[in-house]
Amino acid sequence: MHASTDPTTATEDLAGEHGEVFTRRWVVELILDLAGYTADRDLVRIRALEPACGSGAFLIPMVERLLGSAEAHGHHVLDAAKSVTAFDLLSANVAASRSAVAALLIDGGADVDAADSLAAGWITQRDFLLEPQPEASVDVVVGNPPYIRLEAVPRERSDAYRRACLMMGGRADVYIGFYEHGLLALRPNGVLGFICADRWMRNAYGSRLREMVAAAWSVDTLLSMTGVDAFEDEVDAYPAITVLRRQPQCGGPLVVEGLPGLDEHGARLISELASRADEDHVTGPGFRAARVHSWFGGRAGWPSGSPDQLAVIADLEAAFPPLEDVSTGTKVGIGVATGADRVYVVKDADLVESERLLPLALPRDLAGGKVEWSGRYLVNPWDERGLVALADWPRFAAYLGRHEDALRRRHTAKAGKWHKTIDRVIEGLVGRPKLYLPDFKEAIFPVLDDGKTYPHHNLYWVTSERWDLGVLGGLMLSDVANLFIEAYSVRMRGGFLRFQAQYLRRIRLPRIEDVDEAAQAALTAAFHARDRRAATEAALPLYGLDAMPA
Repeated sequence: MHASTDPTTATEDLAGEHGEVFTRRWVVELILDLAGYTADRDLVRIRALEPACGSGAFLIPMVERLLGSAEAHGHHVLDAAKSVTAFDLLSANVAASRSAVAALLIDGGADVDAADSLAAGWITQRDFLLEPQPEASVDVVVGNPPYIRLEAVPRERSDAYRRACLMMGGRADVYIGFYEHGLLALRPNGVLGFICADRWMRNAYGSRLREMVAAAWSVDTLLSMTGVDAFEDEVDAYPAITVLRRQPQCGGPLVVEGLPGLDEHGARLISELASRADEDHVTGPGFRAARVHSWFGGRAGWPSGSPDQLAVIADLEAAFPPLEDVSTGTKVGIGVATGADRVYVVKDADLVESERLLPLALPRDLAGGKVEWSGRYLVNPWDERGLVALADWPRFAAYLGRHEDALRRRHTAKAGKWHKTIDRVIEGLVGRPKLYLPDFKEAIFPVLDDGKTYPHHNLYWVTSERWDLGVLGGLMLSDVANLFIEAYSVRMRGGFLRFQAQYLRRIRLPRIEDVDEAAQAALTAAFHARDRRAATEAALPLYGLDAMPA
């Protein structure tokens, strides 16, 4: 990616330390094709923007196409004075791009003065994040924006970026600003095509940008390039080509997984696929592709997976209700975090008043697929009214008093409320039947609690007013439920998935009235037998699926 466009400084000395990574020519050509910047169109009448041009990896093919189009449509090259706009932060890159573009124009028949004038007019030294193109002023935005964490940028400039780029929240990368200003620069039906790190599609710092895209833009094409030799030098990133259009999403994009070996031949086939919507699933040389019938809106992260998996997830999300659903009274939550387990988690049932103890389920209590309580209790400072008064519970007060100094040092401790746990204990949850789902597992692992324990913070819980928990447990055990976790969750070291509430809530369930007695019996039996394959076989037809997508 364009490390030389590092906005930390405009000095040539520091920029030289970063070098420059060039996008391979066939990748640039593919992006231009996907963005509709093709020589068969009258490109003189189309305004194109490259916001971080570097030494011209995108700009040179753009000008070549522009010259071919001008000749085919009967334009003089000088008619294209406003057809291209390109910026770069560094003077060396601006000079190199102007020189290369001028040489192209001269080869195309322009005289030296006209070529120099056009190149100078097209290419400007400018920080696109601080001086963006006017809104709704261009038809095409393409490029490979810089990939630099904001914390690597000097404070004054990073603060300026945050003020100028409203989507740049949290620990964002500067490319978020390039997406934001690039999208805003588009006219209605205009297209942005970037190759960039894909982290914004899933990470928290990309939530504002995802919400922005969902509000008024659409995803045309999404091509994962992880493992593809897309750059002249090796790059430690997870690149993806994203083609976005300034119009509301009215259909689904072409989703492509680039595989090792993808080259210009496969790229031409991908370009052809993107131009038509008559094939749903295609495997070609170096890629797998699927036409997704809808896309994912809002701030939530976009799922990852193969094109076929994403197509199924999109269809299921459009057709079925989520796990947490008002109509079935199903809720998802997490167990209690105390901030001081050494104090609040105990084995001595006589340590405090019995009313201040709750039997506590820990992840290790579920290892065998059933709750085998280890005899640990939660020292509970809550009741139905809120935090209990210490004066009402002398043994409880005496016990916590022995640990007062440690408890007061916690971030959650406040004056007069130093004995609170981080999370409030939910009154009545102990006595409710519920499914437990341990965090950090290789696959989803639901376990039934008959209403005897309270969950620790490494356990998530599911309750329902209408679902039989054996049936629901079978659905949760299935590969269909796990498909959602695989797509949305973060896989940790050792291959473990995070089973957080935000991911669990993305799971879809069949409508309860569509699950007949035979399906209920099969799911319940599979759940109690811990038979994931049988659970999947019983679940698939309820979702209208014949098999799990590869």
